Amino acid sequence: MERGNSKHGPRLDEEMAQEVRGLVQGAPRDARVEEWREPEPAGEDQPEPTLIPEGDRPGGAPRPLDSTEVEARSEVGRYIPRSALPGDREDLLAAADEMEAPDHVLAELRRLPAGQVFETVSQAWAALGHRNEAQRW
Repeated sequence: MERGNSKHGPRLDEEMAQEVRGLVQGAPRDARVEEWREPEPAGEDQPEPTLIPEGDRPGGAPRPLDSTEVEARSEVGRYIPRSALPGDREDLLAAADEMEAPDHVLAELRRLPAGQVFETVSQAWAALGHRNEAQRW
C-alpha cells in the first residue's frame, strides 16, 4: 500500500478546521459548514428555539428537590462505592473513609441510625432526614 504525502498548507488547514468546527465544539446549531445554511434567528416577537420543553428544568433535579439538595446527596453518594451497598452505618463509614471522604461527609454518615441496612444511597439519604424526589412513573 502506497502512502503519499498528506501535508497541506495553512489555507487548507483553516478550511478543514472550519468544516468540523460545529462538531468539535459541540454546538449543534453551528454545525453547518456554509454560513448561508445557518437557520434564521427568531423574530422580535417569537420565542428562541430550544431543545428543552417549556416547563422542564435544564438541571437534573426533578421536583421537589432543588439543585443544592441534589448536589449534597450526590456528594455523599460520591464517597459510597457500590461495593459498600447494601451496608449498615459502619460499612458506609469505612468505605467513605477509605475513599478519603471530606470530614463533613463523614460527619453526615455518622448520623445514620445504627443497626439499619441501606440498599441505596437514597435510602441512607432519607434516613438522615433529607428528602428524595418522587418517582414519576
